Amino acid sequence: MTGLADDGALAVSLVVEAGRLAARMRAEGVATEHKTSVSDVVTAADRAAEQLITRRLAQERPDDAIVGEEGASRSGTSGRTWVIDPVDGTWNFVNGLTWWCSAIALVGPDDVLLGAVHHPHDDAVFVGGPTLPSTRNGEPLPQLGDRPLAESCATTYLHPPFYEGAAGAAFVRAVSAAATLRMLGSGTMDHMAVAQGQMDVFFQHSVHDWDWYPGMAIVRGAGGVARRTTAGGVEWSVSGVPTAVAEVCAALASE
Repeated sequence: MTGLADDGALAVSLVVEAGRLAARMRAEGVATEHKTSVSDVVTAADRAAEQLITRRLAQERPDDAIVGEEGASRSGTSGRTWVIDPVDGTWNFVNGLTWWCSAIALVGPDDVLLGAVHHPHDDAVFVGGPTLPSTRNGEPLPQLGDRPLAESCATTYLHPPFYEGAAGAAFVRAVSAAATLRMLGSGTMDHMAVAQGQMDVFFQHSVHDWDWYPGMAIVRGAGGVARRTTAGGVEWSVSGVPTAVAEVCAALASE
């Protein structure tokens, strides 16, 4: 039976291989396809990186389930699921920006167990979870301090079609209470900035599991918290320092 440290080491190996493969393919040139909108794109690198991860998991964790952003799906018998985002921030990836990564999470029956992220531009590797203290390149991340939303940098994204209506109004309530705001285009990399204390709170609505679990696990492993709440007719995912998270959730819900 493997322990959480062994799972973490495997997760690190997987995202480093996937991230380096995607970076090599980008340097050589990859074709781009659109999925749901002009800003929702996928490349051959996304698919190749996901296939690399799923092949290794089939060999090394055959009893675990798999869910991947690009369609990977396998049932399991262990009660555990690997959630894969082979390239998070594909728009950035395609357009030569550096704010993208490869990410994976291991989720148990009741909670996320760990997340791992590789940021190829900095060759930085993160791993951590609720019971696994988060590290960057093997060095412990300092535990996050706390601060109110009025003193916090929020990182977020809202797709332009949602600017109007109840979801847009909830978004404005939350961002208006923050000290400052960033939209950088990779939810998992945004989480890494929160986990390192560079930003303070992440929030976004309708977040897929592969965009949520890897990053929030590492934030929690650095002393942060994570919540999901419904406001404006959609579900919001919020993570970061405790007071700012609570105040974002309150602002989203206060109509």
